[in-house]
Amino acid sequence: MTSLDIPGPQVRTTAGMVKGLVDEQLGIRTWRGVPFGASTGGDNRFRAPRRPRHWRGVRDATTFGPPAPQPTYSWTDRVIGSENCLHLDIVRPDTDDELPVVVYLHGGSFIMGSSHEPLLRGYEFAKSVDCVYVSVNFRLGALGYLDLRSLDEDCVANPALRDQLLALKWVQANIAQFGGDPDRVTLMGESAGGAAAATLMAVPSAAGLFHRAIVQSPPMTMIHSRAQATLWARELVYQMALPRLTTLADLRAEHPYDLVRAGQSMMWRGRELQHLNTTYAPTVDGTLLLDHPLSVFDSGDQVKVPLLVGTNSDETSFSKFFYMRTSARSRAALRLLSAFDPEEASYVLSAYDGARDRAQFADLLADALFWAPSVRLATDHNPLAPTWMYRFDYAPAALRWLGLGAMHSLELTAIFGDPGASRTSGLARFGGMEGMAELTDVMQYHWGHFIHHGRPGDDWPAYQPPTDTAPARATMVFDAPARVEHDPKAGKRRAWADYDMTEWGHGRPELLEELGLLISTELGR
Repeated sequence: MTSLDIPGPQVRTTAGMVKGLVDEQLGIRTWRGVPFGASTGGDNRFRAPRRPRHWRGVRDATTFGPPAPQPTYSWTDRVIGSENCLHLDIVRPDTDDELPVVVYLHGGSFIMGSSHEPLLRGYEFAKSVDCVYVSVNFRLGALGYLDLRSLDEDCVANPALRDQLLALKWVQANIAQFGGDPDRVTLMGESAGGAAAATLMAVPSAAGLFHRAIVQSPPMTMIHSRAQATLWARELVYQMALPRLTTLADLRAEHPYDLVRAGQSMMWRGRELQHLNTTYAPTVDGTLLLDHPLSVFDSGDQVKVPLLVGTNSDETSFSKFFYMRTSARSRAALRLLSAFDPEEASYVLSAYDGARDRAQFADLLADALFWAPSVRLATDHNPLAPTWMYRFDYAPAALRWLGLGAMHSLELTAIFGDPGASRTSGLARFGGMEGMAELTDVMQYHWGHFIHHGRPGDDWPAYQPPTDTAPARATMVFDAPARVEHDPKAGKRRAWADYDMTEWGHGRPELLEELGLLISTELGR
């Protein structure tokens, strides 16, 4: 007997019939590995995604599709995944109710991750929040987040971003067949997925494809400038040991795993991370993404939907162990700040007492990557659409003892309500998890209320300027217990106010000149 012989929920999509399965023990229905796009390999590599081919009969949707090609960070250089990766997974309660929809974009530094990571499968989340949960695969790393137009125009600058757009269009066309309401779609993502969600809010063609957004720990300073796009395209060719005049046709002839390995090599062997120059990210391309998302929000041209945004209090606590000497930490902090805005760098640094000790350095890095840009998003979005901000402070006792605290992505354990699937699940054996169950209930209540009604619960005030009856910048702090703070870290927020986070490379004139991008007073895009 095959899986197609076993009874399961059958649904017609625009490409053909799919059959999922019912888990009676969990009380859910799920469809796995449903194609929303064609293979991105061969001639389709680096190009805009295409809709999937129609199929006859009933397609088995009981097993997960392959993730995008990516490294494994093992002792070897093993790569996993397939370029036939444009699949999504759907989970909903085992009812016939019409429910709001969540489209989730996974994190993983733009190089790793999948729709079906154990914590992100959404079984408990869909049931607790009472929604149709859609988790999306998209291209990653050198195959999804590099702008290669400096090599050849026969490509698009943002393959992964276009994959995500295609998935949202698929949801609009198909989700009603799964019992989802296409007029109540929440776009949600964490880390790189949070940056992708915020970036899509800055893409004009995304308007109407979602109706609220949840943006968790988005590293918005990573968005690539033209300088970064040119630098990393050149470096990929070098790491592939190909001639300087290599074309996209040459790169399409290479095995995808070799491109992944070359992409990893150029990320780790260079010294660009000390300048906050990350290898992969969406690119300001002037066609799909017209400007840096922070600039789009500043000008008021973003998609105007209710927004819930926030960060964790110890996002980059691991960086406490980067430098042994005080002077080295301070120099490193100034160097990374100066890569964007050399004029304001010293002023920002002074708000952290020069980032001389380990905790100050970690706070500065976390704020530069996550908190300061999130505050900018919330500040600029609030006048145009309802906005709420949070900070996640909860940490198991073991993480507090290690000095790591509420580190990056830890909030996912509470939101998805599946602590056994978390990477930190092993810490539970050491105790110190008091209050986690209650915190999970609180966060799922607010996330669910937002997903259903476009606003969290009434005890979470909006993030807005002060009024005659309320103080400014209310921030929900998720800890045991949760509480509301107003304008947290106000002094540091003010220090970031005039710092330009939108154009990497201003502090690297020698590199810009080498790349041929030093143009009078500003960079061309």
